[in-house]
Amino acid sequence: MKVALVHYWLVGMRGGEKVLEALCDLFPQADIYTHVYDPDAISETITKHTIRTTFIQNLPFSKRLYKKYLPLMPLALEQLDLTGYDLVISSESGPAKGVITHPSAKHICYCHTPMRYVWDMYHRYRKEAGYVTTVLMPFFSHYLRLWDQTSASRVDHFIANSSHVAARIKKYYRREAQVIHPPVNTDDFYQVNETGEYYLFVGQLVGYKRAELAIQAFNVLKKPLVVIGEGEQYKKLQAMAGSNITLMGQQPFSVLRDYYARCKALIFPGEEDFGIIPVEAMASGRPVIAYKKGGALETVVDGKTGIFFDEQSVDALIDAVIRFEKIKHEFCPETIVSYAKKFDAKIFKKNILDFINTVIEEQI
Repeated sequence: MKVALVHYWLVGMRGGEKVLEALCDLFPQADIYTHVYDPDAISETITKHTIRTTFIQNLPFSKRLYKKYLPLMPLALEQLDLTGYDLVISSESGPAKGVITHPSAKHICYCHTPMRYVWDMYHRYRKEAGYVTTVLMPFFSHYLRLWDQTSASRVDHFIANSSHVAARIKKYYRREAQVIHPPVNTDDFYQVNETGEYYLFVGQLVGYKRAELAIQAFNVLKKPLVVIGEGEQYKKLQAMAGSNITLMGQQPFSVLRDYYARCKALIFPGEEDFGIIPVEAMASGRPVIAYKKGGALETVVDGKTGIFFDEQSVDALIDAVIRFEKIKHEFCPETIVSYAKKFDAKIFKKNILDFINTVIEEQI
């Protein structure tokens, strides 16, 4: 089969790009289509493929301001000629699934999430946007919702990265989805005998990740907290943080891996679609203190690989950390690592291939 992989944008290596890497391993001859491509920010696994971009790539400052061009992306996708491909796999979080394929081709969409900024997190994004975006957002979001629902009908089969996302696919697109959890290279992480005294937050510093909850809680607790990540809230969070909190910005994987291995526990206060970061912490043998909603319900086992708190509030997180301190000796690193291996990349690749083979056999 001739295979095309369609990914929303390639400007960094986050969870969606890790999925794309695994798909590249499965289909080494596949061509990749995307809106914007920054080769300096992408792994060699991806860059060795033929990569074609939409006209968004040629717009001013596209590598930095690509999200500003969101209303143009549906039009850009529909200009891509994919008629020569037998199998198209779209990797959806921003606009990706709206490509037009040949009638005989199979289009499988691996959905990380329906677009948050036009569906369930629309009102939050609008409140946090600048003045111009706040004014224009109701108009272009209405158009994007209509196109997003219409383009869902172009997909032959949906795969969701979690049951949480599968429920949202059913809500917004009225489609069923097979759940296949995203890949984590669990063997890339290691465990240590002696951990440090600090807690750890890892993630992009944007609103829905709720890093401010962690900082506010640890300002009260006076316990060490390390924050690894960058984003639009970095300066705000830095100004908010007490002397016991260290914001390190973005770090290379070798540094991140060491901080995972030596932390007391990972703090995970956001509601995620799946959440690869908790799995990475667990692959390092460390427990997770997580908000009890979203993808964390599928990765964290209360009392075995971590503990939950029930609401996104400073008091609830403080209470969870205090409870954890009382029972931290009960968590077994070997048990946590063993559980994390359920999400290993090898399992993801097998599940993807099994699903594709089933789809092709049904067609025959």
